[in-house]
Amino acid sequence: MSARYAVYYAPDPQGQLWNLACAWLGRDPHRKTSCARPDMPGLADVDLDALTASPRGYGFHATLKAPFELAEGRREVELLDFAEGFAKGRSPYTAAISPQALGRFLAFRLDAPCPEMSAFAAACVKEFDPFRAPLSEFDIARRRKADLTPAQDARMLQWGYPYIFEDFRFHMTLTNRIDDDSLRERVLDALRQLFAYVSGPHRFDGVAIYRQADRDAPFEVMQRFGFSAQAAASPA
Repeated sequence: MSARYAVYYAPDPQGQLWNLACAWLGRDPHRKTSCARPDMPGLADVDLDALTASPRGYGFHATLKAPFELAEGRREVELLDFAEGFAKGRSPYTAAISPQALGRFLAFRLDAPCPEMSAFAAACVKEFDPFRAPLSEFDIARRRKADLTPAQDARMLQWGYPYIFEDFRFHMTLTNRIDDDSLRERVLDALRQLFAYVSGPHRFDGVAIYRQADRDAPFEVMQRFGFSAQAAASPA
């Protein structure tokens, strides 16, 4: 089976948010190492390995262009070269984030709408699409199990993923689905305490290419590219 690639937002791997989130999930996909989880006395009765199994496999990230196999004739090095040029043309911006509920999952989310993030995500969907192979029948059937709307189904077929453009919701997942309301609230309280010093204004300044060797393998960071364009000056 072919490798899959994804265009993700990933914080600076030298930064506190990245390192604390990787410790919570138990794996650093940039350094390709396991991490010792921080002490969580309020969750001593919770199986944290099970609670974080899915996001640990994907690695800490926010999806911009969902996982895809390379289109016929495309090469890995071309994808990386394109990502580097794409990042060079973009400017950093700042938006506040914090651990929040996303349905029955917990994730870092934006504290308020961020037009810069919405535009950035839409650009990733469109501009990286020439590298994406068409979805397989297996993946189409898998996506349709989520009871997509007609508009979401059409976007999935055109762009490879249904939750884009007006349905895009920035999130960096921290847990599996938690159906028990009281447990979900307890875990959220613990995460807010754990991430208190890295919540709030966050500088978005890069894009990363992740790679999954096969469907059973974890995703790993191939390379992160920093934004290098200057932000436009505010009008006098």
